[in-house]
Amino acid sequence: MSARTRRAGRFIAALAVTALAATTLAGCSADGKETIRFTFSKREALDFMNKVVDDYNASQDRVQVVMDTSGVDVVSASFVRGNPPDIMLANYNYEIARFVERCALSDLSGTQAAGESDQSLQPLLDQYGKCDGRISALPYSVMAASVIYNTQIFADNGLDVPATWSELIDVCEKLKAAGVTPFYATFKDDWTIGQGWYDYSVGGSLDVLDFFDRLKSQGADVGPDSAASFENDFAGATEKMLQLTSTYTNPDAASRGYGDGNLAFAKGEAAMYLQGPWAFSEIAKTSPDLQLGTFPMPMTDDAADRKVRVNMDLAAMIPEGSRHQEAARDFLEYLFQPDRVEAYNASQLGFTPLTGATEPDDPRIAGMIPFYNAGEVYQGPSVLVPKTIPVFNYAQAMVFDGSSASILRTMDQDWARLAFRQPASAEEEGQR
Repeated sequence: MSARTRRAGRFIAALAVTALAATTLAGCSADGKETIRFTFSKREALDFMNKVVDDYNASQDRVQVVMDTSGVDVVSASFVRGNPPDIMLANYNYEIARFVERCALSDLSGTQAAGESDQSLQPLLDQYGKCDGRISALPYSVMAASVIYNTQIFADNGLDVPATWSELIDVCEKLKAAGVTPFYATFKDDWTIGQGWYDYSVGGSLDVLDFFDRLKSQGADVGPDSAASFENDFAGATEKMLQLTSTYTNPDAASRGYGDGNLAFAKGEAAMYLQGPWAFSEIAKTSPDLQLGTFPMPMTDDAADRKVRVNMDLAAMIPEGSRHQEAARDFLEYLFQPDRVEAYNASQLGFTPLTGATEPDDPRIAGMIPFYNAGEVYQGPSVLVPKTIPVFNYAQAMVFDGSSASILRTMDQDWARLAFRQPASAEEEGQR
């Protein structure tokens, strides 16, 4: 046998092994179980979810779940290649809208999990798009965020939690007079401005759901004379934001990032901090016994306008392109067992989006519970636009420049340009 023949033989054998491995990965595990690929996007909760997957795999002998944490970009590419994951538990944001509006996600309305889901959250899901007649996603974890405050500093200075804009300014003035920094700010990291200062200011000032509904209905006709525009609708909120950032924050905020903020706040260097509950564990590394609370940032002089920022931190979806629909649904029902969903959310300081779910019992987020229960919530406007509009960068530029008008005008132009280029959704195609 010649060397060339031997090489050819080895090449053919290698192809056969590769093909067999690919078949095994796509359909069956070595022990004959049907294999499904489960995409999970929250890396800080991997230990919890790995245990859920292990327990499920051990609980039955039909399905083998394989965890995939490769991230949203890889998932998006897999849809294009026609090989999406079988089930996804991922952050529900504007990047998911392309799959929803093109009806690329299967209908979950017939599942038991859908029957137990909190339907009051559906309008928030629909903000990112919808496929008429379908429930494309089921919320698994809702994360609420608002002002974190040092309860001891407030008590030492005889301060009550502010319920109006005027009261907030009064609290800030009293803290300054006492030599206490009102807010610890971390302007070096643009996302901390976007999710905190920008989102809380806008969300506390106007109806975010209504604004984006009006904005979307205008298509590319967005500008200074349109019924809805960033320049007009967000101007008052961003000016108040700049009043706070320029007057009531630490003087070195421009050079401080998220890690600096957690450490400084843990050391009692400010009374308030604009971060979500994910910061609590970082703060506790330095000061585990620090007494903290939360309250929605008041941006008007009507206390009834207060709301908390929420995001669909995780939602479950099963792509239409999955070749293992029944197996994926079986794992979905396992994931959505109420005690399992509640245990997950307790571990992450999230809210459980099931009807009749137990309220969170951590005192640090207790201040947000009445607002969440009453539906006084909004999704952060920073995440309700495509990633191609760099809102975090824009919010940072507003703070550094001390002005917002020209940047908001640019956001209108960005939105109009993207709306003009946006292809029709499945719903719009059906109307043609």
